[in-house]
Amino acid sequence: TAGPSMARPAAAGETVQWPQVTLLDGSVWSGAQAQGKAVVAVFWSVTCPFCARHNQHVEKLRQAAAGKPLELLTISRDADAQAVTRYLARRDLHFAVTLDSQPMAAALSTRNMIPLTITVDRQGRLKQVIPGEMFEEDVLDLQKLAS
Repeated sequence: TAGPSMARPAAAGETVQWPQVTLLDGSVWSGAQAQGKAVVAVFWSVTCPFCARHNQHVEKLRQAAAGKPLELLTISRDADAQAVTRYLARRDLHFAVTLDSQPMAAALSTRNMIPLTITVDRQGRLKQVIPGEMFEEDVLDLQKLAS
């Protein structure tokens, strides 16, 4: 069995070995926050027009899932924290963001496309890696992971 230093991301049905990452607000996120919760993780970038639409749906999911056992974590592939902060403010987005894309990609998926939405069930097992932009109703449907 592979430990936290797995050489590859989790495959569907395998337990995700979450890295500890720093969020844009300076707080630290680790797998402990995901304990007993489903997780929706989204890779994106400020320069991606598809991500701009997708992130509006992700924000609606954040609002719809409030109080449910669902953790929403987004991973910006950008290096400029100020550019990401301005992007979020301009678009009125309030979901958690980390710029630590390398450790998150190592745990979740080596696919280098955006947006990339990854779902993890409440037992911590990888469910889906969904490439590309999703429709609003499909993103909102991800809250079912919490039940």
